[in-house]
Order: sequence, then C-alpha cells, then structure tokens
Amino acid sequence: MKRGLFIALLAPLLGFAQLPDLIPAPKKMEIKSKTFTWKAGMSFYCPPAFANTPCKLTLWGLVHQYKESSTGKADISVTALPKIPGYHSEYYKLSITPKQIRIAAYTDTGVYRACMTLWQMLPPDWAQTRVTGFTLPCVIIEDQPDFSYRGLHLDVCRHFFPVSFIKRYIDAMAMHKYNVFHWHLTEDQGWRIEIKKYPKLTEVGAWRNGSQKGRYAEQRFDSLRYGGFYTQDEVKDIVEYARQRYIAVIPEIEMPGHSLAALTAYPQLSCNGGPFSVAKGWGVFDDVYCAGNDSTLAFLKDVLSEVLTLFPSKYIHIGGDECPKTRWKTCPKCQNRIKTEGLKDEHELQSWFMQHMEKWLNTRGRSIIGWDEILEGGLAPNATVMSWRGTEGAEAAAKQGHNAIMTPGKPCYFDHYQSKDSTEPIAIGGFNSLEMVYKFQPISKGIDSSLRHFVLGAQGNVWTEYMESEAHVEYMVWPRAAALSEVLWTGHGGNFDNFKNRLPADMQRLKAIGVNYAPHLGSKP
Repeated sequence: MKRGLFIALLAPLLGFAQLPDLIPAPKKMEIKSKTFTWKAGMSFYCPPAFANTPCKLTLWGLVHQYKESSTGKADISVTALPKIPGYHSEYYKLSITPKQIRIAAYTDTGVYRACMTLWQMLPPDWAQTRVTGFTLPCVIIEDQPDFSYRGLHLDVCRHFFPVSFIKRYIDAMAMHKYNVFHWHLTEDQGWRIEIKKYPKLTEVGAWRNGSQKGRYAEQRFDSLRYGGFYTQDEVKDIVEYARQRYIAVIPEIEMPGHSLAALTAYPQLSCNGGPFSVAKGWGVFDDVYCAGNDSTLAFLKDVLSEVLTLFPSKYIHIGGDECPKTRWKTCPKCQNRIKTEGLKDEHELQSWFMQHMEKWLNTRGRSIIGWDEILEGGLAPNATVMSWRGTEGAEAAAKQGHNAIMTPGKPCYFDHYQSKDSTEPIAIGGFNSLEMVYKFQPISKGIDSSLRHFVLGAQGNVWTEYMESEAHVEYMVWPRAAALSEVLWTGHGGNFDNFKNRLPADMQRLKAIGVNYAPHLGSKP
C-alpha cells in the first residue's frame, strides 16, 4: 500500500481547513468531500469476536454517553475480517462516511490501532474537554505497520519513577502505535523489582546512600538515601495496563554485569565476596556475577522463575553488555569453569554463561534478547541481538541467521542532546536531533535484502542518569519518540517538513494527557 500524504496538497480544493494530523502517518489515506458530525450519545457495535477484548473498552472510551448496538448499523461499528495472507495482524481499515464510522480488522489489535487513529482525528485537547458537535473529514484509511517490533525503553534504575508515571509513559506510547515497552529493572545503581525468595534485593539493593550530581567530569555526589522498587502487585498492574493498550512489556534483568546492587544484597554471588555498596555514580564497575559459581546460576534462575510469572512476554532481556572480565581473570572458580568447559578465554566464558541461561529460559517457552556484546565469544543459539553500538551487531546477527533489533546510539538514544541550544538541560552527551531520528533507516546498508526479515524493528532507549524528574524524561523522549514511531510504522521517514507540520497537534494531544515534551523541533545535523 502506497502512502497517501500528498493528498494534503488537495485540501484547499476540497474545502477542508485542516486534514488529520496523524502520527505515525497511515500507509494510505483517501479524503472524501463530505464530513461526519461527532455527537454525544452515539451508538457503537463490536462483533462477538471482539466483545471481550480491551479494544471494546477503548471504543467505550471514545464515545461520550454511548449506547451499545446489537447490529453493525451503529454510528461506530467494527467488522471482523477473515485473515488474508500477506496482511499484517495489525492491519485495519477506517472508513468515515457522513452517516457512520466503520472499522474493519483481522484482530482486536488492529481495531485498537484504528481507535488510536480515530482519536488523533478528534480535536487535540479532546482527552480533556470531551467536546461534541465538531465534524470529521470523510476518509478511507488502510494501514498496517512495516515492522513488528516498535519499542520504547525506560531505565528506572539510575532514577526511579512511580507507577503513575509508567502508565502515562505507556499511554503516550499507545497513542503513537508502539507495541513494546522495554523495562530496564536492575542495575549497579538499584534493583527495582520485588523478588519474594530474595527480599534483600529490595531491602538493600533498591537503595543507595547518595547520587552523582551534575556533569560526569565533575564527580560530585550528594549523601541522600535514594531508591524505590515495584512490588509484584504493581508489576502485574502495569503489565495488565500495557496489555489493554496492546503493548507487550519486556523486562530486563541484567547479567552478568551491571549487577552491583544485587551483589550488595548477596555478596556471595560475586568472585571475591565483597563487601559492596549500591553504586552512587554512573559508569561500569568491575564487580559482576561470578560465572564460575553454581549458586550464582541457581540464584538467577530463581529470580527469573518469579519474573516469568509476572511477565507473559515471549522475550526476556538478560542484558549481556559492558561486563568487565577483571574479576573473572583472577577468580579460581571462573578459571576452573573455563578449564572444565573447554573454553578459550573470559569472552567465551560470558558466552557460556548467556547460553546456559538461554537454554534454561527456552525450556520454559521464552526467548532471550541481549545487547550486542552477546555476539562476543559465540552467540547463544536462539538469541535476538539488540544492536546498540551502531548497526554492526544487527548485521552480524542477521548474517548468522539470528533476529535483531536496531537501537544504535546514533540516533536512537534519547538521553543524548536534541538541540545545540545552551539552555538545554544536562544530558549524557552526544547529539540526536529530531530530524536525525526521523531520517533513521532501520535496515542498514550492511544488511542484504535477503536478510531483511531478520530485523524485527527498532527501539528508542532512555537511560536516566541525568533525568531526575518525570518532566525531564518526557522532555527528552517527546517528540523524538513520535518521529521514531513514524519510521517504524511506515518503514522509513517521509518528508520531514510534512512531519513537522503535523507535530503541533501531536504535542497538544500529549499535553492533554499530561505528558511534557521539548517545545522546539531540534537542530539540524
């Protein structure tokens, strides 16, 4: 299906003051010459196939003072389509005529995506005002995503954020048709998820006695106790909240590095026995899980056993990045593991470690995702590689027949500066403007067309070392995440000027649901 953005040029001829400012842009949009009046008390119809799904709740939310109909002659009606080969499960068709709004889809996910498109056609502040009596242009939209994995990440370890914020984050994702929330839950600076078998993980590991302040080079620290964690009930609540918005939540339990918070709680899992303290500052630390210790493997399996009961997602992210080998080189247990397993060096020891955990998860019906360092020393058999150090990791994974997710630091790291204005809040460094994000090509030149299917999609990453507040996180994420959503839905960025013209309405919609954003459009690269 070809994109229909050029129809905007015909708007003055058709008599419309403004066409729908949709982000991401639909694949095909045909504008008709009449309008539909949005009024209170409209009826809606949802067929039996979708009657008990979250998309029906969304339809309720769209209709003010609604009344449910028993037939498809309602003001807003849904039709369940038979599956057609070659069409994505999220495909939908949205038709607006003067008398009726019709949604047709194969799955309830497709219905939900259509509802988000319809929501974006309402007045930008509609979520607050719930006004009626306005008109919508009559359109026919046919749409489906280009990539099956459209993710947004959040680190809650460097700085912790409450459940209410996580839900607002998910709401903004849903509005832009993201379908994966990558939740980074464990780190050197804090362990954020309750594990009932190991209570010290949150009693001890969730708290630090100070935090780094200002720029990294200044090496300044306060002495305030800082931390927090999510109970298992809170995790279940968030997972269900995301499910109702057709977003899968993928937890990340870091291993074997970035584990200082866990080692502070249980120092016997390390190579030297500690003692340790939860990290106050940012960076990479030498103390990691002991790969030669059987009790370490048993601990991680116990942790993951509880994680699996909380997260139904196909994937579990187990990290694998930035793991120093310093302790392993002098650890008798690690060196013995290398010898008994016939490994060449510490890099192969990490590969053995990751493969061991992958096999255990595979037997429980789950697959792993790991950062691109898991390629070093040999890739786990069924692993998906998340390529962050450029695109080379994804290219190498695809050539080996493995799935990959693109998240290169340039331009997918939203903790980097987005403007060269001197008034910008402090960031980790780097520069990823809105335009750079919009022009990102998930299929890099190093991936042959025959291997394209191994690239599942891409993700925006949000590391929070320098983001202490909810408003700061949202300022760094939006509108760059809106740009990435269009890249992943359409398969490529389109006309940047056209995208910028649609942004003001998108920002108003974000404001209406309480989301902060950067008010500028960013500097050119």
